[in-house]
This record gives sequence, structure tokens and C-alpha cells, in this order.
Amino acid sequence: MQVRFPKWDFSKVRAHWAPHREFAQMQNAASTVPAYIEPYLVKVMLQAQAALPTRHEKLHKDLAIFIKQEMQHCRQHLLFNKALRADGYEGMLAIEKEYEADYDRFLKTKSLRFNVAYSEGFEAVSSVAVDNFFEDFAPFLDGADAEAVEMWKWHLAEEYEHREVAHDVYHALFGRGPIAYLYRIWAFFYAVKHIRGHVRKVQTYLLEKDREGMSAEERAASIARQQHVQQVTGRHAKAHLKRILSPFYKPADRLPPQGLQEVLDRYARKPAAATA
Repeated sequence: MQVRFPKWDFSKVRAHWAPHREFAQMQNAASTVPAYIEPYLVKVMLQAQAALPTRHEKLHKDLAIFIKQEMQHCRQHLLFNKALRADGYEGMLAIEKEYEADYDRFLKTKSLRFNVAYSEGFEAVSSVAVDNFFEDFAPFLDGADAEAVEMWKWHLAEEYEHREVAHDVYHALFGRGPIAYLYRIWAFFYAVKHIRGHVRKVQTYLLEKDREGMSAEERAASIARQQHVQQVTGRHAKAHLKRILSPFYKPADRLPPQGLQEVLDRYARKPAAATA
């Protein structure tokens, strides 16, 4: 694991950054999640770091990198989302602010156990997006803006790279017994419902704005394209869910999809040259 600092210019990115406009807008809705959940994750994991016994030396090191990676994810998505709003979708912001307020409330009113378990749930469900972008979305990405595609692949490759950190933190702090397992599963479904609810609000706004002025035939075709993206996105969801819900779930055992390591290597920091 390492922290990477990619540099992209999103000033020319448009909301329809892929030829399949419904696909682009559905990913744009998803892009609002990291802008707010990542700062929340950072704050939660800083609290967890303070509570984590010093004997977990490797986990402390991994957690420090995890926190810095998430900060970079937030930064890039904020820049990307700013470009989307500037392209005529300013109405996103009001929905985003409601979502941001939820995380502020969680930090103020929920226990560390809840916040760590929620974070673990988000990290677990990200496995679906990882496989989608590297294995399922190639037809949608053909002809897409290269920087938008790279941003998503870099982010999701790092989600894979640190896939076990939040899971290990949860169990290090709260144990591995049946109560810890049941709480993890409950928090997973809570997180999925909460995040999905927000994404659907943004998605509805973006797609309905695009459909303004469409004929009935054009609207039906747009809805059909949206449904196709949803079908492809959910293709492997049941298999992921089966793994996540197992009492023996180990994120570290997940294998990387083809092409993921190449993305990590492409943005890796080169070791400093030895001085004579």
C-alpha cells in the first residue's frame, strides 16, 4: 500500500463524459458519495486509530496509509463534481448537502462502533464497483473521456488495495464473536440503504434534467438504456453479497480483476534514486 498523487485536469470534463449518457450520469451520481463519505471515513478512522491498541503495529501502519488514500479520493472527486455542476447541474449541490449533513450527524450522535461498522460496510460494498469498472463496464467506457475513466479506475484500484483495513479495524476493536458478526451485517445493510438512497436522488435529478424536452419515444429509449446499465451493474452483486455476509468473510482473500495492478503501478511513486 502507498499514497498516490495523480494529477488530472477536469476543467474540460463534461457531464456526458461517456457516449452512453445514462451510464455517465449514473456514475456522476455515484461520484458524489466519495466527496462526503471519505472525510467521514477519515474522521472515524482517526478516532479508531486512537482507540486501537499499540500491539496492532501493522494495522496502525496500514490505517495511516488508508487515511491518506481516502483524503486523495475525496480531493479528486470534489474537483470532478465541481466540473459536473458547472456543466449545468447546479441542482446536485442541494442533494449533496443533505447527504453531508447525515455524516455530520453520525459523527456527533453515533457510537464509534456504529461509525466503524458503517465504514466497513461501505468498504465491503465497494467490491462491486471495483469489478464493474475493471470487468463489466468496457462497452460503456469505449470512447469515454480518458481522465474521467482514469480517475475512477485509480480510485477503485486503491479501494481494492486497502480492502481489508476497515474490516480488520472493526474486528480489532470489537471482536469476532456472534454479536460482532451480527452488528457488522446490520451496519452493512444500513450503509448500503443509506448510500443507495442518496445516489438514487442524485441520479434521478441528473437523468430527469437530461430528459426534459424529450419525446415519449426518446424518454422510453433513455429509460431502457438506464435499465441496461443497472442490469450490468448488478450482474455479480449476489456473489459479492454471499461473500460479505459469511461469518468467515476475509476481504484480503479477494482476487484483483484483470488490469487493476497495472493502474496501481501506473500511479505509484517511484523510489528515490540512491545518492552516491
